[in-house]
Amino acid sequence: MEFTGKKVIVTGGARGMGKRFAVDLKALGAQPYVLDVTQENLDALKNETGVPGQVVDVGNEKSVEAFFEKYAAENGAPDVLINNAGITADALFIKQKGEEITKFPFASWERVLNVNLTGVFLCAREAAFSMVKHKVKGVIINISSISRAGNLGQTNYSAAKSAVDAMTVTWAKELSRYGIRVGAIAPGYINTEMVAKIRPDVLEKLIQNIPLGRLGEMAEISHAVQFILRNDFFTGRVLEVDGGMRI
Repeated sequence: MEFTGKKVIVTGGARGMGKRFAVDLKALGAQPYVLDVTQENLDALKNETGVPGQVVDVGNEKSVEAFFEKYAAENGAPDVLINNAGITADALFIKQKGEEITKFPFASWERVLNVNLTGVFLCAREAAFSMVKHKVKGVIINISSISRAGNLGQTNYSAAKSAVDAMTVTWAKELSRYGIRVGAIAPGYINTEMVAKIRPDVLEKLIQNIPLGRLGEMAEISHAVQFILRNDFFTGRVLEVDGGMRI
């Protein structure tokens, strides 16, 4: 796929990696449009880069359907969807401190699965529907994570990312007949706002376990996105970009 003029939707695109994807693809001639839940971040992105966007709750079916219907009516089907929106709400499954025993909060399970799994499903479904309807041979890229293999304190996040990988393979098999490719990227620990919230001593220990001895940079994940888009023989696979780290 060549980038010039291609219509790209990026979820969670007003900051962090999503913002980097959108800005880099715009510089290469694409026409990105971002979805986010914070209007203030969307306004800042448009003022800074000229990339448009709107507030959409990716975990809400009606919100997602309404957006894609409106987008297709105004622009035609997207050529690319990058499913980047994601949150964390970490906790141990069971934690004992003295005599007190606490359980993983169900609200944290629901909140993360709603964004990181249901949101990916809904946005991909609507994008694929639009692509098939308008006969667009597009690409869907899902952002997975090194935590897909399971990670301490991330029952919800790991479960969601593992499921995203399985959906990626399933959709690649089902949508290939329409000329639609589906791939995923599993980043390791990347220098983002989310990782910056990790306690410094914990982060240092994490970095010590990365063979390359550093965090990844957003530009390196953006390069992976561009690789998948450019390589028309890539589908149904998860591209690991993690500095050689294994959890």
